[in-house]
Amino acid sequence: MKIYRANIIYTQQSDRFEIIPHGYIAVEKGKVEGVYPEMPGHLQQCEVEDLGDRLLIPAMNDMHVHAPQYRNQGIAMDLELMPWLEKYTFPEEQKYADTAYAERMYRRFVRDLWRYGTMRVVAFATVHLDSTRLLMRLLEKAGMAGLVGKVNMNRNCPETLTETVEDANKACEALVDEFGGCDSHVRPIVTPRFIPSCTQELMTACGEMVRKYNLPVQSHLSENHDEIEFVKQLEPESRFYGDAYDRYGLFGKTPTVMAHCVWTGEEELQLIKERRVMVAHCPTSNLNVSSGMAPIRRFLNADVSVGLGSDVSGGHDFSIFRMMVYAIQVSKMHYCNDKSCAFLTLPEVFWIATKSAGSFFGKVGSFEPGYDFDALVIDDTELNFDNYTLPQRLERFIYIGDDRQIVARYCQGRLISDPGA
Repeated sequence: MKIYRANIIYTQQSDRFEIIPHGYIAVEKGKVEGVYPEMPGHLQQCEVEDLGDRLLIPAMNDMHVHAPQYRNQGIAMDLELMPWLEKYTFPEEQKYADTAYAERMYRRFVRDLWRYGTMRVVAFATVHLDSTRLLMRLLEKAGMAGLVGKVNMNRNCPETLTETVEDANKACEALVDEFGGCDSHVRPIVTPRFIPSCTQELMTACGEMVRKYNLPVQSHLSENHDEIEFVKQLEPESRFYGDAYDRYGLFGKTPTVMAHCVWTGEEELQLIKERRVMVAHCPTSNLNVSSGMAPIRRFLNADVSVGLGSDVSGGHDFSIFRMMVYAIQVSKMHYCNDKSCAFLTLPEVFWIATKSAGSFFGKVGSFEPGYDFDALVIDDTELNFDNYTLPQRLERFIYIGDDRQIVARYCQGRLISDPGA
């Protein structure tokens, strides 16, 4: 048993923070045993690490990011989605056929996740098996956790990024063999890039992979008007975009996360709710590639699970703390147009980034008993000018702090050191 003493802040519910000034959190075998305002008698003999006046909060979860687009971060932000893919994204992803290049970029990618306090990730790789395997091994070695998808696609992309259905099946089997065990912290996730890039045969194969290996699913949904119209042409039998995934068994048969959902209609929303699909809200990406502003309040009101995603490189920022800020700002733009649509509060976006997102991995994202101890230690001394309250200190860090204030990172109870570049 290990005890940490600090200013503890987390959320059990979306509408408020749980705050324990100079409290104690007990961790046993990587899981939270309990949180206490004073040292309990049954733990008096345990080792205590006193973190002083620092903040102790749950670690971040990035629910949607494209690891091979790391080098393009902050580039070509003046294009819409489809031309952005064709001119910048696909050419960059072709380079990952070279594992030496992949290793150089993926090492930097993993370190940046670490820098910004993201201990768990749901990531897209590329169609290349060896490079995908490399990314998973780097995350494992760093001590971080998550789900990594070898991308599946075989149409409407460069020939060098297409694959056969047979190759897709073999690659899935190889990743399940290596990373599918119960002791793996990084596991495979079935990843049809999106419907425009996958034939019906490949989509069917992806559904079969899900059923055969009980794998989770990630993809994109209702991000952009042109994309939605393209899907209507490609899948005329489907009632709406989400229905197309559902017809192939890729919409909630197993844990499923769909990025964006900017233009989700009522029927699609009801299916998302019914299938318990998680929405990955990526506010910076939606603005950068001119997709729009996702109606997150509408999803929360419908009891739909929501997490936050950086969506690098459509998004330009790795920090999930910044995603909280952008999510609030986007919700305020909705509020300007419709005063009945309340904007998001700080406890809500913090809960979305931690406990709500973490639920995709199990008991993750809170300090309640039985939850994995994924945590960040924040030293906000240089931001704390005037004896702010603990919620105000957390708010200032979220809005104006950066990775320099994150002085320790934990994943499943393990202290995660700098993985290097």
